[in-house]
Amino acid sequence: QVQLQESGPGLVKPSQTLSLTCTVSGGSITTKSYYWSWIRQPPGKGLEWMGAIAYDGRTYYGPSLKSHTSIFRDTSKNQFSLQLSSVTPDDTAVYYCAADRGLVVTTSPEEYDYWGQGTQVTVSS
Repeated sequence: QVQLQESGPGLVKPSQTLSLTCTVSGGSITTKSYYWSWIRQPPGKGLEWMGAIAYDGRTYYGPSLKSHTSIFRDTSKNQFSLQLSSVTPDDTAVYYCAADRGLVVTTSPEEYDYWGQGTQVTVSS
């Protein structure tokens, strides 16, 4: 059973970079056909798929966040990470890491099979 756990600071100041890490257990992030994503939910809004890194290292980003989002991995630690630069209060949300197994990456949060518990990130001075 794949398990995911997010970690990172809960408070980030505007204009700074938000950095989160997802630690995966019960499976390898290099296992074929797995896609490892970051998904967030702002207060009072729906889930938003932000981007993903595939089992082979390919990355995918949502169009609205692509310019200031980076997803990378550390295979030695079985972790993948998110960096979101130049944050504003609109980036306040619960951030989830999630995993899906499929032929292609999916941008639909409801299709993800495995989820971390989520971590609250607040952007405020």
